[in-house]
Amino acid sequence: MFVEPSHKSENQNPRTGWIEVICGSMFSGKTEELIRRLNRAKIARQRIQIFKPALDKRYHEENIVSHNDNSIRSVPVHSALQITALAESFEVIGLDEAQFFDDGIVAVCNELADAGKRVIIAGLDMDFRGKPFGCMPQLMATAEYVTKVHAICMVCGEVASHSYRLSSSSERVLLGETDLYEARCRRCFNLGENAYI
Repeated sequence: MFVEPSHKSENQNPRTGWIEVICGSMFSGKTEELIRRLNRAKIARQRIQIFKPALDKRYHEENIVSHNDNSIRSVPVHSALQITALAESFEVIGLDEAQFFDDGIVAVCNELADAGKRVIIAGLDMDFRGKPFGCMPQLMATAEYVTKVHAICMVCGEVASHSYRLSSSSERVLLGETDLYEARCRRCFNLGENAYI
């Protein structure tokens, strides 16, 4: 279970930054957990800013929205490098759908943490083939805290950690929801279409 680190006042030691990664399959509650942590930081009167890749317009042009329809305002960016300047005056930085950012996101997140900021990242740890997705392995390796959340398998009801693509497309990035993906356990993921037989 993740325990949020204590936030020391500026009158004590200089602020130490860190990176938190929330990862898992589709429909596992990653964005929901990201929103929860950011709202807690907001309640604590910390200055927060949230970013998402500009290509993700599934629910809203700007807001990040969970599958439960919870939302929070965010800034869409086309490049990880844009985040550095835009995050300068904030204490807590949130990133959603981190697997879609370019490779520069790892250096940007570490730079922000080195500057004393709390960086909270949510993203898919594996793609539809069950392979590590984009920058997520590097972000998980450099993070102080990693939380893996799970969904429920849509076939058998067990704990799910895979995102199974229902489409025959072989493109690595194919934005979609329940029309294109379902959460599956390891066994049902490996069985593929035969899982329903």
